[in-house]
Amino acid sequence: MMKLSHELFTRAKKFIPGGVNSPVRAFSSVNGEPVYIASGKGSKIKDVDGNKYIDFCGSWGPLVLGHADHEVITAVQESAAKGLSFGACSPLEVEFAELFCDLVPHADMVRMVNSGTEAVMTAIRLARGVTGRNLVIKFDGCYHGHSDQLLVSAGSGLLTNSIASSKGVTDATISEVITLPYNNIEKITKIFKKYKNKIAAVIVEPVAGNMGLVPGNREFLSALRSLTKDSDSCLIFDEVITGFRFHAGPYSSLIGITPDISTFGKIIGGGMPVGAVAAKKEIMEQLAPLGDVYQAGTLSGNPIAAAAGIATLNALRNSNPYPHMEWLATVFANKVNAFATENKLPVHCRSYGGVFTIFFSSKTQLCNMDDVKTCDTEKFAAYHSYMLERGFYLSPSQFELNFVSMAHTEEEMNQAADAVLEFFDIVRSE
Repeated sequence: MMKLSHELFTRAKKFIPGGVNSPVRAFSSVNGEPVYIASGKGSKIKDVDGNKYIDFCGSWGPLVLGHADHEVITAVQESAAKGLSFGACSPLEVEFAELFCDLVPHADMVRMVNSGTEAVMTAIRLARGVTGRNLVIKFDGCYHGHSDQLLVSAGSGLLTNSIASSKGVTDATISEVITLPYNNIEKITKIFKKYKNKIAAVIVEPVAGNMGLVPGNREFLSALRSLTKDSDSCLIFDEVITGFRFHAGPYSSLIGITPDISTFGKIIGGGMPVGAVAAKKEIMEQLAPLGDVYQAGTLSGNPIAAAAGIATLNALRNSNPYPHMEWLATVFANKVNAFATENKLPVHCRSYGGVFTIFFSSKTQLCNMDDVKTCDTEKFAAYHSYMLERGFYLSPSQFELNFVSMAHTEEEMNQAADAVLEFFDIVRSE
């Protein structure tokens, strides 16, 4: 079925660590081998062996308009014809910044970078520079990229036993990061009482997307806002996934909670490598060349990424595909959950906006990483393999999101749901 994909993976493993340039692509968590994609259009992708799939990964979120959107492709082609990069200022980065700040109410200024990881790294440095403090609080199950300071996971204690989640992260780095349970107001309140004058920032995904779909409770997010404000710390919303995913703007606007600093990526580049840091003027002016917080990048604000971002953000503002995507995800989730409930299966599909996750757990209210760890990952692996064979490309991990684009149709969502129910029937008969 995947002869050429297998050959490519075999070749890749000789020259690329693990055969992949990002670990989750290895399909190791679903006991499989990666599929090599040749092309995509709308809601569909085709692999190098000619197999076609309805795609619910969408390049892990950026392709909210679908693959190879005409306006985005045209914008990129027109820009590329004039030169790929200059390492200098270009008109498109100015146009992007004006459009972005118009759509993000709490942002007076934005600094473009090249990835979500780079955006978060910059935001942490900026928060430390603004506050003159070192301590950062993050939450177990939230992923903020692979910079050293954020590859720290919760240990057995309330805070003192945090551990590195990667070799190469120093003890000194770990000592400046506190990891706490997501959606737990009591524990973060205790931490602020103990370290109030040492905390530079709290960083959080307002809707967690790297333990599956786990929204932050509004009361929890509101508590973060109050605690950071009272202590003169910075609240950082990591909106690399949530930014422009649920409406043509930041998720913070939907819930009415304004962070001090926000990070963005994925959708704002329309499929090109991009990231951004945004905040009020008084914070952003602390960045070089105006301030003493240094950040630089040869490809930051490059015209290709700016062109793709402008085309994507304009399309989202003008077409408003969000009700359509939310409805499609709801159609899928309702069908799956009705069947699971009727047949008393330990599985639950959670959807919000245009994203969804099927959790293979008897718990229907998953609020943090401990809850999500109850999932049967082997069952998920079998489900993923079955869906791939049926022509549905899903994110290859129980702990990731699946994305609906404006290119998906009700028929495709029903087809996908029917395939899920077929898998459930097979599981029941075993």
